[in-house]
Amino acid sequence: MVNDPALYRWGSYRANGLGQDDPLLTPHPVYVRLARSEAQRLAAYRALFRPEMGAEAVSDIRLALHQGQPLGTGRFLDAIEGMTGQRREAKPRGRPRKAVPASQAFDE
Repeated sequence: MVNDPALYRWGSYRANGLGQDDPLLTPHPVYVRLARSEAQRLAAYRALFRPEMGAEAVSDIRLALHQGQPLGTGRFLDAIEGMTGQRREAKPRGRPRKAVPASQAFDE
């Protein structure tokens, strides 16, 4: 294929991501709902083709996979919990830290 979707001759990326006029295309309703303005829609469409995920996203995915937990928004997790009756939330690695009494916190 190609390294840049704009280079693919038969795709709609140039119209949907770069705003180039293409008389053969009619904007799909899903594309139109990406954003209110044309500039925001173009940016949102281009974001769908980002070549790499950020380190935080990769870390979140790894943690969820390692723990066998779903990954998503709070609303999504609430829906999963409601359907399964089980708490579904990725937890940080390791044991919880013990609380240090205030009297010992600043001992030297």
